[in-house]
Amino acid sequence: MWYSCVFSFDIENVVAPKKIAAPRKGIQVIARAASVLRTLENESDGLSLGQIAKATDLSRSTVQRIVDALAEEHFVIGATPTSRVKLGPAILRMASNSSFNFVEFIRPYIAKLAKDTGETVDVSEMQKKRTVFVDQVVGSGRLNIVSPVGEAFPLHCLASGKAMLATLSDADVRKRLGPKELERHTTATKADLNALLKELAAVRKLGVAFDYEEHLEGVSAVGTAIQEPGGTLYAISIPVPTVRFKRSKLDLQKALLQCRADIVEEIEN
Repeated sequence: MWYSCVFSFDIENVVAPKKIAAPRKGIQVIARAASVLRTLENESDGLSLGQIAKATDLSRSTVQRIVDALAEEHFVIGATPTSRVKLGPAILRMASNSSFNFVEFIRPYIAKLAKDTGETVDVSEMQKKRTVFVDQVVGSGRLNIVSPVGEAFPLHCLASGKAMLATLSDADVRKRLGPKELERHTTATKADLNALLKELAAVRKLGVAFDYEEHLEGVSAVGTAIQEPGGTLYAISIPVPTVRFKRSKLDLQKALLQCRADIVEEIEN
């Protein structure tokens, strides 16, 4: 009798395990369509169905069905005997009418970077020969470097400016900065363009640029460049009192590159 009661109680109170829901077909279709559209991005000459199939790891017949459906909505221009699949007028119109605020988009990332490091984080945009601060999150440290948003500084002597210059070719850097000797702000400023170009070569390999009191005595910084989908070039930088920068340089560099990687991953996915 006792066993019977226990058995009956267990049956009445046990909760059947939930079945793991299989991916809904609609979601899979959307994901595949998105994959096709991403593959066509920056392909001005278009791609064949076979090329799309290879790039997306989908069967050619599946790609054909997706392309046909997207073509009906004018999201792509379907393949013909004389042309390849290209992005269509509907999606191009949507893209041109969208307002993507990159600075606003990355703010949570730079806020996290400022919180993790305790240092001020700046976002700059390259405008002619200047790097212009467009956003900033002030660090939590007792002594922080703060510059007004909207203020412009020379490209050649700030970490943010050098990071952006490093994305250009040497010829473009020469054209942008001009043939004259660069303006000197401190004894550490690289006023010789050839010396700057040599440093930019190292920046391209490392992914970050440094400012060792080159614009303002007592202030050093690390910066990295990042380009938003529309092509505008920005830089994220961390200015720090030199006395603190010396012992935290590698940690700041690592945190900055991780921040950039997180932003790029979000954009690309």
